Amino acid sequence: MNSEPKIPQHIAIIMDGNGRWAENRHRPRVFGHIRGSARIKPIVKEANRLGVKALTLFAFSTENWNRPDTELQVLWKLLKKFLDREIENLDRENVRLRIFGEVERLRPDLQELIRRSEARLAKNTGLQLGFAVSYGSRAEILRATQLFTQDCLAGKRQSSDLCDELFQEYLWTSGLKSLGNVDLVIRTSGEKRISNFLLWQAAYAEFVFLDLMWPDFDPKHLRSAIEDFQSRDRRYGGVVSAASWAKVPAQIVSRV
Repeated sequence: MNSEPKIPQHIAIIMDGNGRWAENRHRPRVFGHIRGSARIKPIVKEANRLGVKALTLFAFSTENWNRPDTELQVLWKLLKKFLDREIENLDRENVRLRIFGEVERLRPDLQELIRRSEARLAKNTGLQLGFAVSYGSRAEILRATQLFTQDCLAGKRQSSDLCDELFQEYLWTSGLKSLGNVDLVIRTSGEKRISNFLLWQAAYAEFVFLDLMWPDFDPKHLRSAIEDFQSRDRRYGGVVSAASWAKVPAQIVSRV
């Protein structure tokens, strides 16, 4: 019998705290974004080495559009640099890339780079790397509902067809298929909230909240979060052991 601890198949990370990390060091916020972007490569590499099947990183939310234009420009430059510099390494490591969200809001040149990068890695069968960009889970769910409704009106679907599995086909994460459900969500920066991230996909996920900021997150913290996950008892609404109920005296059950 295989007794090795189970590695979560799908890990999602809310990469929070770049700005505060920089401000704590009396540096401009953009310095934190630059440092934070450098943490992505070692985390992707370690997740791939550990046997994680899917890694989704929350890079930019729909609410982040309210930030100063100068900060936004830095974020887009960092995304472009990552794609330009890392595409070869990702291909060598058999990583597949998906960037999802309201991508149509990005600059046309960045949209084109995203399409080329995804196409370049489309045949890879290793780690499924996802970046949630201009992403909000409520918007994703509303969009999925609209698409399903359109298919019903077009005669392609019936309302009675709708189930969990079918609805997931309309989500931005549909390309992950059986890996769409998140096992472990990690959030850095000490905040303890989900911030409109993968609400549907993380319905039964385990959560690990870390006090350190994202620029300080490294492979050892990823391994520690996975060890924490492995210590959890994931019951999905059930009980630890159905056999334990067999020990409950019948007279007690009858009194309930």
